[in-house]
Amino acid sequence: MEAARPLRSARFVRRLRPVVEVLASVVVVMSVWEMVIRFFDVQPFIFPAPSAVLASLWSGLASGKYIFALGVTLSEILIGCTVGTVAGLLIAAMMVSSKLAHRVVYPWIVGVQTIPKVAIAPLMLVWFGFGIESKILIVALTSMFPVMVNTIAGLSSTDRDQVALLRALCGSRLQVLRYVQLPAALPYIFAGLNTAIVLAVIAAIVGEFVGSRAGIGFLILQANFALDLAAVFALLTLLGALGVTLSSCVRMVENRVCFWNRRN
Repeated sequence: MEAARPLRSARFVRRLRPVVEVLASVVVVMSVWEMVIRFFDVQPFIFPAPSAVLASLWSGLASGKYIFALGVTLSEILIGCTVGTVAGLLIAAMMVSSKLAHRVVYPWIVGVQTIPKVAIAPLMLVWFGFGIESKILIVALTSMFPVMVNTIAGLSSTDRDQVALLRALCGSRLQVLRYVQLPAALPYIFAGLNTAIVLAVIAAIVGEFVGSRAGIGFLILQANFALDLAAVFALLTLLGALGVTLSSCVRMVENRVCFWNRRN
């Protein structure tokens, strides 16, 4: 027991070190930022000081205004990314199992993906209105592609000998997918999901910029029109924190599921 305590302590310090490094870098950047603003006497409507940004962030959180907007945007991200992920997995499985499907479907998917979402967003607004549905669809379209491409790469990289062995044992196509291809593709799927969740945040904000009645993007537009740059920076800080949190959650799940393929 005595020997295990130093080992646990060292492990805790090693896990805590990246967090401390990030916090230290934030403190340094904000300190330099504050000194530059004060030294050159920059006006707040041009570039706000960190103290003003933090004050605006605290005011918005305390009033519940930012929390409600964050909840709306988070709902759009999570629902849209879930729909996009499921669609990406199903399309990838279909294209890997059928060369004809790959030849027919893949060009359509790439064509839709290359269209800027800013151009699609007004159409979604016309078809689905100002509600959450249009943002969910934009997020789903954005997050589907990285999951699909990575899943195709993962399913295609399966050891052919393992597939041949399972088929020799009278394994069905579904059993090959479940017991051989899917476990081999999991690291690829999570890599795509990690990209998709970050793109989902961007897509949700793009949708809210084009037309919405609530959400972080809606508040950013309001603050821009009012020339309240402190509020804009506060909301951008909130968005950055949301993106880092979602990406970290994906990595935590990946480390639990793909325990044999943990990244440093």
